[in-house]
Amino acid sequence: MLPIKYEGDVFRPPSEAKSLILQATIGCSHNRCTFCSMYKRKKFRIRNLDEIKKEIVLTSRMLPHTRRVFLADGNALAVPTEQLLETLELLDQSFPGLERVSLYGNPYDLLEKSRAELIKLREHKMGIVYLGIESGSARVLERIKKGVTPDQIAEGALRAKAAKVPLSITVLNGLAGLEGSDEDARENALLLNRIDPEYLGLLSLMTVPGTTTHRQFSRGELTPLGPWEMLKEIRMIVEGLNLSNCTFRANHASNYLPLKAVLSRDQEKLLASIDQVIEQKAPGSLKSEYLRGL
Repeated sequence: MLPIKYEGDVFRPPSEAKSLILQATIGCSHNRCTFCSMYKRKKFRIRNLDEIKKEIVLTSRMLPHTRRVFLADGNALAVPTEQLLETLELLDQSFPGLERVSLYGNPYDLLEKSRAELIKLREHKMGIVYLGIESGSARVLERIKKGVTPDQIAEGALRAKAAKVPLSITVLNGLAGLEGSDEDARENALLLNRIDPEYLGLLSLMTVPGTTTHRQFSRGELTPLGPWEMLKEIRMIVEGLNLSNCTFRANHASNYLPLKAVLSRDQEKLLASIDQVIEQKAPGSLKSEYLRGL
């Protein structure tokens, strides 16, 4: 058994499935997004550095060939820069083959870090920040209580890019409901074009009972998107993108149709593929609700 203490459920990006996961923070510092229930049972706090150091030293003896580390929980980028640097330095010293350390961040965390701080973190192998922006629409961001505006998201993201810190951006389709779907798709594409991320992931909304967003849809304040309407929203986003060299994925469990491409190289092919599925509407071409829930 590994000498790692972990509080609560583990949440990590799919691409970090083989990474060593260390909990640098407990919960999420924002924890007010109306669609999210992941960290509601946790009170945010930054873990004691001595505890983390002890876990790193002990784990390095058991897993000396570790190449990738993911720092949990909801937004480990909220950790003060000096403590984060100490953690990164010890990880690099303890795992000789370490390639990168990744973590979740929210847009506000990037605004709190200077470009110089981000450069230092990148030089100490902070290799990627997973940034959930959810939407590019000011209206949607306000309604879901994201706590930032599109301009603030762009400012923080561009600061990271200026520091050459790779960003993996996540957008959550369906948040605007059927009523605002087209507008949200256009605003998403506009914001993503401003950021020009290295990685982009699209997830499809699955409302969680007990959340404000679930109640809004249940009361009829918003109309949920059906499978084909969700696919249409994704298509509108892809069509509006003008990204330089972005790895695109919409293959999360929540997505009705797994999609992947390198934009803009595969953009036309990707659009043609989506169009074909929409036109044919063949039985079984989209994932069932049951499989989305797994």
